[in-house]
Amino acid sequence: MTGMNKPAMRPANPHFSSGPCTKRPGWSLENLENAFLGRSHRAKPGKARLKQLIDLTRDVLQIPDDYRIGIVPASDTGAVEMVLWSLLGARGVDMLAWESFGKGWVTDVEKQLKLDDVRKIEAPYGALPDLATVDFSRDVVFTWNGTTSGVRVPDADWIPDDRTGLTICDATSAAFAQNLDFSKLDCVTYSWQKVMGGEAAHGMLILSPRAVERLEAYSPPWPMPKIFRLTKGGKLNEGIFVGETINTPSMLCVEDQIDALNWGREIGGVVALRARADENADVIARWVATADWVEFLADDPATRSNTSVCLKIIDPDVSAMPADAQAAFAKAIATRLDNEGVAFDIGSYRDAPPGLRIWTGSTVESGDLAALTPWLDWAFVEELSALQAIA
Repeated sequence: MTGMNKPAMRPANPHFSSGPCTKRPGWSLENLENAFLGRSHRAKPGKARLKQLIDLTRDVLQIPDDYRIGIVPASDTGAVEMVLWSLLGARGVDMLAWESFGKGWVTDVEKQLKLDDVRKIEAPYGALPDLATVDFSRDVVFTWNGTTSGVRVPDADWIPDDRTGLTICDATSAAFAQNLDFSKLDCVTYSWQKVMGGEAAHGMLILSPRAVERLEAYSPPWPMPKIFRLTKGGKLNEGIFVGETINTPSMLCVEDQIDALNWGREIGGVVALRARADENADVIARWVATADWVEFLADDPATRSNTSVCLKIIDPDVSAMPADAQAAFAKAIATRLDNEGVAFDIGSYRDAPPGLRIWTGSTVESGDLAALTPWLDWAFVEELSALQAIA
């Protein structure tokens, strides 16, 4: 195979990482100059900033008025662990997993909480498990969007209104970009550094009235670390949900997230944010339809993510190689593009099948993705030519 010329146009912003994700268009450090720094976050102005972030989150995400919203430690992982440790054990639980993070929650429930009545409903990378087999008389834990597989649930129609168990949803790469039906979700978690391009280390926890009822009626049999405690004296710790955080938040990160939420509201809220992600994913889909060397990892178009787009290399010269060689080839493409300064951090996740992962969330500009696709073709041709030259 002969080489091809480098594309003439470069993405203006080469940040296509799936987390932390690129900042919003027009972002500048100057946007953070009013951050509440050098004082206690428990001071009246500090608590007001935290409450402002919660109120903006409700407004932009269109969260029902009777749902609680809290800022919690340790990113989405911390938020998920809080609800797993606080809510599970009251009844059996169905754990859904089709990629690495969902499998991680299964491990925590089985190995750390050591629950007896756990059903695992799993699928390999690229597919969803059979959602019809889920038993909603039990608690149900699932990721809305599999960040490392590029596979998402297409909607919430599979969740009944008359469920008796709780639905616990890790929505970290779905919130703001996909249509979360909160009437079907009792616990929702996400982190700032995904769709809104915020900074890391802080998580968000959204609880339905049913989840609050469980918290106040059920006391887990295991010791509860302070950082996970959502109740005091058998009642919900309401302070968490008005900005009185369990531990000290970064007020610089808080200001950054407020800035991102204000931008989201200004462009039209969650509807506009979803439309941006859909448009971005369509740019990649149109290119994949014309490229003969790459395909989506997600088998079903209805389940393909519009944020964490995962791709596999199907060129026969590459797909016939051993898995470690395929992984090395995909990594070489990502490294070549990184060295060119046109795409950073687009290798597949370490536990996922070999390939590429391109973030197309709401803070990405579609023009940058359009400029990226010829570079993907160029890098593939360059790496295949180099491989054939060695052979």
